[in-house]
Amino acid sequence: MPERRILVFAKAPVPGQVKTRLIPALGPEGAARLHRQLVEHALGTAAAAGLGPVELWCAPDDSDPFLRACAGRHGAVLRVQRGRDVGERMADALDRVLKSGARAVLVGSDCPALDARRLAEAFRALEEVEAVFNPAEDGGYMLVGLRRPLPDAFRDIPWSGPEVMERTRERLRALGVRWRELPPLWDVDRPEDLARLRRLGWEIPAPPR
Repeated sequence: MPERRILVFAKAPVPGQVKTRLIPALGPEGAARLHRQLVEHALGTAAAAGLGPVELWCAPDDSDPFLRACAGRHGAVLRVQRGRDVGERMADALDRVLKSGARAVLVGSDCPALDARRLAEAFRALEEVEAVFNPAEDGGYMLVGLRRPLPDAFRDIPWSGPEVMERTRERLRALGVRWRELPPLWDVDRPEDLARLRRLGWEIPAPPR
């Protein structure tokens, strides 16, 4: 069985630069605090799954004190994202891991519904197909797993728009790639997502006065 690695993508929690669509509801500082909670949760979930080594891929670099401390708490290796957009960064990270002979599942840091069982399901899918995706309800995806590099699957995709997954499907068909999709999940991007978080028992930062 090839080694399995989980890659968690996360930005440094700089106020005003993360969770920007939540700033109207939480303010820059509140949005950054929620981002930190989400990163901690994602990394903790990946580490507790016990499926293989966990790597925290940071942007813009690996110097942020929170990200460094978070990786240390969960036994994750720090890596630095490279690329001009999220597609290039994902392709580069996956390529570097896959060239080592491992199978890789990459996840974002803003999906509290993603759990260890779903991560295990993704790796099981890679035993039968070349790629696995977990679509998001908003039209994107929060998980991609590969067993070989597929850089063309990430090129010229309208990132952050509602057509990400559909355009990715078109690209995969054109490339002749066999893939599997897991049941859609929701991620935290918009103010209306905060009510779902509260129902899960999360403590939401107070809005600015």
